[in-house]
Amino acid sequence: MPAVGVVRVLDRHGFGTVESGQLVASTPGGDAVGVLYRGALDDTVRPLAAEAAAGPRTGEAHVSEAAGLAAGLACAGGATLLGHPLPAGLAAALGAALEGGVPAALLSPADGTAALVLTGPELEQAHGTLGSGEADEAGIAHVRGLLRRGATTTERFTAAGVDVLADLWVPVPTIVVVGSGAIGEALLAQAALLGWGARTVAELDEALAAVAGFSDADVVVLLDHAPRFDAVLIEGVRGGRGFIGALGSRRTQSARRGRLRTKGLSDAEIDSIYGPVGLDLGARTPAETAVSIVAQVIAARSGRTASALAASDGRIGG
Repeated sequence: MPAVGVVRVLDRHGFGTVESGQLVASTPGGDAVGVLYRGALDDTVRPLAAEAAAGPRTGEAHVSEAAGLAAGLACAGGATLLGHPLPAGLAAALGAALEGGVPAALLSPADGTAALVLTGPELEQAHGTLGSGEADEAGIAHVRGLLRRGATTTERFTAAGVDVLADLWVPVPTIVVVGSGAIGEALLAQAALLGWGARTVAELDEALAAVAGFSDADVVVLLDHAPRFDAVLIEGVRGGRGFIGALGSRRTQSARRGRLRTKGLSDAEIDSIYGPVGLDLGARTPAETAVSIVAQVIAARSGRTASALAASDGRIGG
């Protein structure tokens, strides 16, 4: 089976907030799957993808304000696109992981001369190479670190002297709400708006089973203050995965902290629990509280401090 050509975003400016991990793959004959920037760049992307099966190349694409808005983008922009071949075995491994909802990553030198695909819950399965063992080791370590954030991302970094472009795809998170009430209902609504999975559990055994099966992307929000549900937080902390949050007043948090300490959690482990969960937005209603909680989840998954955009000089939108 011949290699396919893939096109990825090497650099960009404008467009507003855009999704990470966008990819177009094509056979030499032009049969393509995937999309970049809602199809606004198709005139450049599709031919580049078909040609890239034969060897690496780059292309420049620009979108006017009118064309960007028509495609559903926030504004005009431009992108430097990298097209490069992806051998059949690597393409099959990447496709199977994406179809199966398993974390996956595609790494290549910025010139597209090699490719490395990582798949599996911990990205433990490696296919291909960046060109040297040192670059592979450094690149794999870096992308596994990104996986801990639990979010799909595109990043460019240096690995053992190699300029690397990495696309990481992480499954959509699921929020497990432990307990019932208006805040729980508002959290389910917020999750639906974000395209996340969400469910409510009321029984301890069901909650423990859910947290035991967590991925790094998943979220538990404990609404029930009953001491027996401390076991959910302990399971979450010791599992070392996902976002573990607990609602409650300062007094509730203090009492819970004391109980967790007597059950063997260290102060550092207790500090890893987001409690009281949520950002300080001045939330008063259940819906506003749910917004503050999902906002903190997004910030934690992205490794951000949740400061105002106007106070930051970093890239807007990740």
